[in-house]
Amino acid sequence: MAVRIRLKRMGAKKAPFYRVVVADSRSPRDGRFIDEIGTYNPLTDPAKIAIDEDKALHWLQSGAQPSDMVRHLFNQAGILKKHHEAKLQKSSAQ
Repeated sequence: MAVRIRLKRMGAKKAPFYRVVVADSRSPRDGRFIDEIGTYNPLTDPAKIAIDEDKALHWLQSGAQPSDMVRHLFNQAGILKKHHEAKLQKSSAQ
């Protein structure tokens, strides 16, 4: 099963609000998901990003692939840097 970390659109028409979810890549955008790991609100200034780092790192280490937008959000939140450092520590320990 190919697992993706992506955005699920919520909110009203012309007022989007997104949840960051872990889902099977074959499920629809707003369909069934495995786990919810955060939220993203682009309408606030600046955009509000709230992501559970522990869950995000767990799913990244388990092999889940983030979408382009989620990769950008993780980069802004510093999660990708932590994931990269964890991979370096794991490979240097061996």
